[in-house]
Amino acid sequence: MDYLLKTEPSTYSFADLQREGTTIWDGVSNPVALKHLRGMKPGERLIIYHTGDEKSAVGTASVVSVDASDARNPQVKIKAGKANPKPVTLGQVKANKLFADSPLVRQGRLSVVPLNEAQFRFLTGE
Repeated sequence: MDYLLKTEPSTYSFADLQREGTTIWDGVSNPVALKHLRGMKPGERLIIYHTGDEKSAVGTASVVSVDASDARNPQVKIKAGKANPKPVTLGQVKANKLFADSPLVRQGRLSVVPLNEAQFRFLTGE
């Protein structure tokens, strides 16, 4: 499974992740998003999505490790990947039928969204 992680770039941006190399993904409180974090596995691919004014998929990352021993605060360590050659906007996502049933479109406030292979490829421009 692949996932999309939403972040407000003024709080923590993809550039911050690239500079640090790795980070613990936290600050998630939605029960559905927490379930997705707890279910992540090392090696799974991630899309980093900037919220706020940008509203676009900006780069990739991968899961390094998951410690779900505290169900309310799973510790998911992620590693920076590469920046998208061109950010993929929310408008482009909404216009693509691949996302018709996606929580990315249907549940706009969900901060951790599962993706299928085709969705991941679209969001990376592959």
